[in-house]
Amino acid sequence: MPSRGIARDFDWPMMLIVLIVSGIGVVQIFSATRGTAFQDAWWKQIIYIGMGLILMWIVTAIDYHNLIDRANILYAVAMAGLLAVLVIGKTVLGGKRWIPVPGGFNLQVSEFAKLVILLIVARQLARFSTDVLELRDLLRIVVLVAIPMVLIAVEPDLGTALTYLPILLIGVFLAGLRWQYWASIAVVAVVLVPLGFHFMKDYQRNRILTFLDPDRDPRGSGYQLIQSRISVGAGGMWGKGVTKGSQTQLGFLPIPHTDFIFSAFAEEHGFVGVIVVLSMYFVLLMQIVQNAQTAPDRAGMFVCMGVAALLLFHLLVNVGMVVGRMPVTGIPLPLMSYGGSSLWSVFMMLGLVNNVRIRRFVN
Repeated sequence: MPSRGIARDFDWPMMLIVLIVSGIGVVQIFSATRGTAFQDAWWKQIIYIGMGLILMWIVTAIDYHNLIDRANILYAVAMAGLLAVLVIGKTVLGGKRWIPVPGGFNLQVSEFAKLVILLIVARQLARFSTDVLELRDLLRIVVLVAIPMVLIAVEPDLGTALTYLPILLIGVFLAGLRWQYWASIAVVAVVLVPLGFHFMKDYQRNRILTFLDPDRDPRGSGYQLIQSRISVGAGGMWGKGVTKGSQTQLGFLPIPHTDFIFSAFAEEHGFVGVIVVLSMYFVLLMQIVQNAQTAPDRAGMFVCMGVAALLLFHLLVNVGMVVGRMPVTGIPLPLMSYGGSSLWSVFMMLGLVNNVRIRRFVN
């Protein structure tokens, strides 16, 4: 499609919201890292946003039908990339999650694999003409999603591995899954949760136990959560202002520019600021859902709803984590948390949504 057509049918309201939220993230990263070893993170984030916009435009320009037709090839490449992480990946804090690339960048392959899972699930589900998903079809899709989840969990990065689940669940829900299968899934989940706890690494078990009782180790595993809750509460109604958050500026809140950026934002902008940002996220999600409703085919609908489910999962888990309603995980806040790979993957997913949108009138 010519660039002129893309610009005409592009979802500019969604783009405006994305740029506003990303800009708020840059300001918060600047504030949270001022006077620290990461004080140059804010301008790096601006560069990441610029590169993300380019990636979004590229993904928008390539017909998503061509991407879905090649989903099997992309899936094989993604799995090879995840295996490469385990072999040659860069080890940080005991986990191999990044592959060093020229230019000083570290790519987190698991973030980009999310796009492939969106495409492969859409491809599989769009092939079925019936309104009910049969067991053999369900098992095929579950296996395709489970393989990358296992590879990512081995890194170990359980938080990112779990982000693949909403893509699967929203897909099979929309495809039509018998209630008996849902009941079976619930039973299996109930059985696997305690078994999974047994096989978790020590730090992962500590996160669960700390979530249940943060005061069991207030100077150790419970420190992050306790300081995060203090930061959120300290913001009050209007917040303390940019660069004026005591918990953030005095270094009590760990990693305030990545996973806990929402805590720092709540301290400096208060309840009103939190409501404004969450409202923008809500409008963004509704915009994606609207594009799903106007998709020209089932594949496009599955892609858009998969993106919406994934972003909603990120939002609920991250915000729930900083206020003590979810266990601490390494799941970033979309568009606001510092980082290249996660930000680029979000921009590329939004590119897929726009891809579906601009082809809604194409036969």
